[in-house]
Amino acid sequence: MITGIKHIIFDLGGVLLNIDYSLTEQSFVALGIENFPQLYSQLKQTSLFDDLETGKIDTEHFLSELAKISGQDLQHHQLTGAWNAMLLDFPLRRLQILQQLRLHHDLILLSNTNEIHEAAFNKILMDTHSIPNIGVFFDKVYLSHRVGMRKPDTEIFQRILDDTGFKPEHTLFIDDSPQHIEGAKKLGIQTIYLEKGMTIENNIFLQKIV
Repeated sequence: MITGIKHIIFDLGGVLLNIDYSLTEQSFVALGIENFPQLYSQLKQTSLFDDLETGKIDTEHFLSELAKISGQDLQHHQLTGAWNAMLLDFPLRRLQILQQLRLHHDLILLSNTNEIHEAAFNKILMDTHSIPNIGVFFDKVYLSHRVGMRKPDTEIFQRILDDTGFKPEHTLFIDDSPQHIEGAKKLGIQTIYLEKGMTIENNIFLQKIV
């Protein structure tokens, strides 16, 4: 049991939202971008994706560059569909857990994401649960493309601590990427690495965090 926790920072994809990176990979390969696995993965990615995630480029620029990389006459809606293919669903139990935790803890959302995915995952939430956006479950939301910083850089974690006044020893960060966990640890934040096959509903919140 983890004790002394007053504040919980949640990652989004792979923690709250089910995702499957291989579906996006397969979709881009099907469009003719056969080297997509070398361009993007959960563990690393090229500067084009980094720039999108930190808001340095907009959606149109990103899609235009992807079209150039493909060397084919691809429409933006085709590329958007392939890019969003990884986004699956929000299990109801996870949303219920957030509601329950918020009664006793401060909740923060921290996600490396982009404006294309933000629109898509909020649409999923609305279509499946009639909830307009994921922010309703949190006290503060930090999306990398909006704040211009991304995990695993310590500056984004320090930004959260500075904005909220949270003490790192009373703060828990949950993420499914090991490099992001290490970034939080450097500041003394308690962490849980959600390894492949683990879920918050089956492996973490069966026992109470106090």
